[in-house]
Amino acid sequence: METTIALREWAVAVKALEEGRQVIVLRKGGIAEETKEFRLESPRFYLFPSFEHQRPNLVIPEAAGGVEQTQAEAALTPGFVTVTSFAEVAEDLEVTDAETLKRLEGLHIWTEDYAEERLRWKKTKPLHVLVLRVYRLDEPRTIPMRDEYGGCKSWIELQDLSGSPLTPVLDDEQFRRQSEEVRNRIHR
Repeated sequence: METTIALREWAVAVKALEEGRQVIVLRKGGIAEETKEFRLESPRFYLFPSFEHQRPNLVIPEAAGGVEQTQAEAALTPGFVTVTSFAEVAEDLEVTDAETLKRLEGLHIWTEDYAEERLRWKKTKPLHVLVLRVYRLDEPRTIPMRDEYGGCKSWIELQDLSGSPLTPVLDDEQFRRQSEEVRNRIHR
């Protein structure tokens, strides 16, 4: 069976990406990363919803209900996880200062305090702002949750999930506008 790479991301962030409310994720790398920093392992990957560390107080009020909602949905299938989306990296931008990060406010669901905490962690390493073109799987895949899928790491290898047709979350123009807004705010 072919292995497939997936990026572990908070389930509430995956939901925001799938709803077109944001096109970015903020990455510094997990504690269990081999290199101790974030590295883009693949430009194309599945989004693997995780629940570790996500808390309602770490996201903006409009997204806080999504934390409980994603946890309740996951509780319906204990021991399994449902993969519902795929992403392609349009850009990997680096942010090294709080002023630039603050300009991204409103383009993601994390609170300003939490986003700054991510920036300050491993101070010598940049915060990666991945601009993602996200696609919904026409046929979501529910797979058994394995021990190796857990932990503080960005990348995991799943058994083959290919075959499901993909539908873009945003049309080309919507994606162009949102990704351009991210670039403009970072390079201001």
